[in-house]
Amino acid sequence: MLTILNLTYRIQGRELFEDASVVLPTGSKTGFVGKNGTGKTTLFHLIQEHIAPDAGSIELHKRARIGAVAQEAPAGEESVLDVVLSADKERAALMREADTATDPHRIADIHTRLADIDAHSAEARASAILKGLGFEQDRQLAPTRELSGGWRMRVSLAGVLFSQPDLLLLDEPTNYLDLEGTLWLEKYLANYPYTVFLISHDRDLLNKAVTSIIHLEHKKLTFYKGNYDTFEATRRMQMELHNKGRVKALDQIAHMQKFVDRFRAKATKAKQAQARMKMIERLKPPEALFDEYAAPFQFPQPKDVMAMPMINLENVATGYGDRVVLRNITQRIDPQDRIALVGVNGNGKSTFAKLLAGDLPVMGGTLQKGKKLEIAHFAQHQLDKLKPEQTPLEHVIELMPYDSEAKRRSRLAQMGLTKSRMDTKAKNLSGGERARLLLGLITFNGPGMMILDEPTNHLDIDSRDALVAALNDYEGAVLIISHDRHLIEATCDTLWIAADGTIKELDDDLDGYQRAITGTREKAGAGNGGALSKDERKAAKQEAAARRAEVAPLRKAIKDAEAKMERLKVEIEKIEVQFENPSIYDGAPERVTKLGKDKARFAAELEALEEKWLTMSTQLETAEQA
Repeated sequence: MLTILNLTYRIQGRELFEDASVVLPTGSKTGFVGKNGTGKTTLFHLIQEHIAPDAGSIELHKRARIGAVAQEAPAGEESVLDVVLSADKERAALMREADTATDPHRIADIHTRLADIDAHSAEARASAILKGLGFEQDRQLAPTRELSGGWRMRVSLAGVLFSQPDLLLLDEPTNYLDLEGTLWLEKYLANYPYTVFLISHDRDLLNKAVTSIIHLEHKKLTFYKGNYDTFEATRRMQMELHNKGRVKALDQIAHMQKFVDRFRAKATKAKQAQARMKMIERLKPPEALFDEYAAPFQFPQPKDVMAMPMINLENVATGYGDRVVLRNITQRIDPQDRIALVGVNGNGKSTFAKLLAGDLPVMGGTLQKGKKLEIAHFAQHQLDKLKPEQTPLEHVIELMPYDSEAKRRSRLAQMGLTKSRMDTKAKNLSGGERARLLLGLITFNGPGMMILDEPTNHLDIDSRDALVAALNDYEGAVLIISHDRHLIEATCDTLWIAADGTIKELDDDLDGYQRAITGTREKAGAGNGGALSKDERKAAKQEAAARRAEVAPLRKAIKDAEAKMERLKVEIEKIEVQFENPSIYDGAPERVTKLGKDKARFAAELEALEEKWLTMSTQLETAEQA
């Protein structure tokens, strides 16, 4: 489908590609990965001929149609469905011509071609795609002017999918989708009949929707068979073999150099020494391969110890102006809670986040917060609060007015910004760098809680892993709204859902929630826009309920074990703190002996409990995959 030969391209004197070559097979589903800023989007522009390479060539099959989401759909009077239907330009042109053609032969040709491209089912197919991306029937018929920018981006994505190009180029398509839309897209791309080339940092999407990976690293393109996990394992093995070969070559050189150093002055060995010197010159060890550096995240720990509950909501209602969006919210948040908030876009997830952050009023019920509670709220619109003409260094001056420049730069380094980027205006930073800066600014004073609304949209895979590590080290409460399942699974232990005009706890794990979503959407390709019948919905609910009931005792036992393990760890820590106090050894020795025995007993209980927890977790995983 696509052949790239000896591609070289420079931008502002910086080389993004140097003699890079790769072949994208016809019909392949390929993920395109690499660090932020290395040139992935630029390659898409080169493929579409928006820009020209400095050297090399990019060849496509003749007459191959390329489709990409260039920009959000216009805000006009045209309905969402009509905008998507118009994306198939051939069908739209034939439909217009059919209304005006007079030549019988041409009319026959038009209708034959319309039949060939399955034009009669176009509206049903377009509606099914929109349904999968979260547009209910009434919204499909509404004018696009009523949609926000994010929803208009979904319309553009729906249009590209509907037109079914031979080569589908998608650049981070999940950035404007919720978890439900991401799951639908994952399934759609896996079954797409033509070639897909997908830039994404969503490892779940790359594991389930693609069967090959192209990796951009060191200005080169490398093709790997398999999904992202396979690519990562293969690349890791190749790096290890490569570096072992380098070590072997260096050892060989060192061995020969010893011979040369020892015998080059001896006439009887001079020829052999000369031969080895020539071999050393020819034997050039390969450069060592390392992972490209991904700066860590570091969040200050909460400055205050919060009492339980940290936040308590009793029948709370909130919304905008006089319009109530959420009501009857009765929940509590404790220190160290890790909550993932899921639900279809438009159901109030961001509204709830704004309520907790204090950006929306309580319109009913009572909301109580700890007196000293500070909440850090990260959302995409918050990025606009950065001052575009100021550098990161200038941003932190306001927070560190009396500190030295060295300390300010040290704090920016903890946010993951390199020295050169500290003096770059915010408007010229990459999306990932702006996200790092904002996260660093809002958590500057050690908040007791973090609310993160789609924090990974601008982060590459390694940066996402660094964010996971930092969140797991952070000791405050966390509430995450995200379509990134890896982030949710690696950091959260509780699921809340925004649905039916309220926020409630979900008595299931993420896998069960995903099954429920895909179960209700698996007919999204049908002509009725993907709706299930009443009996089918009832059967799906019964099946989900039966599955939950089957594993509920095991899940409860695991939760109980986790709680007991935490308690044991706390007791052990208390004893260790006492052991660190020198005054304890001045008293009765029996007390030290007793503490030692208690610690040994707690440690033994913890070890046994961890073994039991591991066994039960394996049983639960097996049961859920059955």
